[in-house]
Amino acid sequence: MNDTDQKLAELRRKEEEELAMILSKKYGIEYRDLTRTSINVDALQVVPEKEAREAEVAGFDLTGSKLSLAVRSPAQPKLASLHEELEKKGYAVTEFMVSRDSLERAWEHYKDLTLAVSTKRGVIDVSPEELKKAIANIRSVDDIRHSIEVVSGMQHVYRISKILEVILAGAFAVGASDIHIEPEDKSVRLRYRLDGVLNDITNFDPETHKLLLSRLKLLSGLKLNVRDASQDGRFSIVLDDAQIEVRTSVIPGSNGETVVMRLLNPDSIAVSLSELGMEPKLRALVEREIRNPNGMLLNTGPTGSGKTTTLYACMREINSSEVKIITIEDPVEYHLAGVVQTQVEKNYTFLQGLRSALRQDPDVIMVGEIRDEEVAKTAIDAALTGHFVFSTLHTNNAAGTFPRLGDLGVDPKVFGSAINVAMAQRLVRKLCDACKKKVPLEGKEKELVEKTITGLRDTSQVPKDISSVYEPVGCSVCHNTGFKGRIGVFEAIVVDAAMGELLRTLPSEHDIQKIQATKDLLTMSEDGVLKVLSGVTSFYELNRVVLVGED
Repeated sequence: MNDTDQKLAELRRKEEEELAMILSKKYGIEYRDLTRTSINVDALQVVPEKEAREAEVAGFDLTGSKLSLAVRSPAQPKLASLHEELEKKGYAVTEFMVSRDSLERAWEHYKDLTLAVSTKRGVIDVSPEELKKAIANIRSVDDIRHSIEVVSGMQHVYRISKILEVILAGAFAVGASDIHIEPEDKSVRLRYRLDGVLNDITNFDPETHKLLLSRLKLLSGLKLNVRDASQDGRFSIVLDDAQIEVRTSVIPGSNGETVVMRLLNPDSIAVSLSELGMEPKLRALVEREIRNPNGMLLNTGPTGSGKTTTLYACMREINSSEVKIITIEDPVEYHLAGVVQTQVEKNYTFLQGLRSALRQDPDVIMVGEIRDEEVAKTAIDAALTGHFVFSTLHTNNAAGTFPRLGDLGVDPKVFGSAINVAMAQRLVRKLCDACKKKVPLEGKEKELVEKTITGLRDTSQVPKDISSVYEPVGCSVCHNTGFKGRIGVFEAIVVDAAMGELLRTLPSEHDIQKIQATKDLLTMSEDGVLKVLSGVTSFYELNRVVLVGED
């Protein structure tokens, strides 16, 4: 189409929109331009495509039983009977006048809904039967790659839906936590995050990416015509009675829009305290402290270090009919039975949530993250007035907790009274038991082990044989990564009388670590080295996550 044709087409479109606006005033109903409005797929499916085209209508929004219906003309002969059908089904219909172009844009979405089934408002479940079939055929990353190549070559109208099913099924089959779709100069890269590390899966063509992006935006409730701004959405997948939520993030880039899908599988958070990887003394300490009637447990570490999983395990440990637990999270990613979980919104901040929670007569409060002075001070006050508080901070180690709180304006004099335990953690990949191999301990690694053991206050956990360690190999069980699953490495500072007295002076991290070095609890580096000696992980993996020997 040349410039003249494009201008004429645009002029006709404007004239049609102006006519729709004039008719809306004539019939006394509101005008709407659907090319500038996101289509709610649940609303679209209320009226089947054949009936929608015959009556020249399209559902585009649904709130409870209130259906917003786009119409070409209120005088359309088949509209009256359609209204009767919808009212019998319990829908309260509000009509909006639209142009033919708007209707065509809405009807385009029908072809993407063939392999999806509607659930509750705003949520789409990809067909579980199709996903189960795809998962059953996937045993390795190579299987995923092969399946995507096969489906990509199909000329079937449902090709894009099938590719998405393979991508999702592959992620579930290999236990991925995130799916990354990244357009590059000439192709699009697909990567999965497995046990915290990104792995290349395959590449596909830009045209497939363009169609797949539209499909994902539709599923996630995002605007199809927005390409120059970031968008966040979600959809859910039901597999074997478990509802897995998929959080979608789309950002613009020089080669197109990049998509990351986070898979929130409830099974991944259902970890008990005994499974986290805490050494026995620390676990016993945590189990004792979280049963106190008041106080605070702070957990620190970077994003993705397992802080939330640890706090959920703690809450699960104390959750009972006698204890009221309220959480303020951003967002609520996993649901705990018996716990009141609230989510930070535009008009419901961490501070407002915390203040409101304190009026709900809670025994335990979990604040997703302490980010500013007011939240920090309010959380400390809650810990001092008969509540037990769980929360997280972004610091590099446990000792950094207290200088960070000082920076936020918290009075150091209350640290000893309010805070019971400050923890820090990282996640390391566990060696695959099916293929890990034993190698002699030698060189710098041997020197490090000897130095670590010499510095231990309690050597009861050191294995008898430390002449060898294990290294990753790679096999079909671990998808050739050499690792399978993850486990935490921890350190903690107990705020006893001596530590409380020191903290009143707001000491540096180094001063706090010197006091902590006299205690029995392990540092993160020591905990990691003992896990290496026990064959749980490797030196390579530990050094990737923790600066060993840098405490």
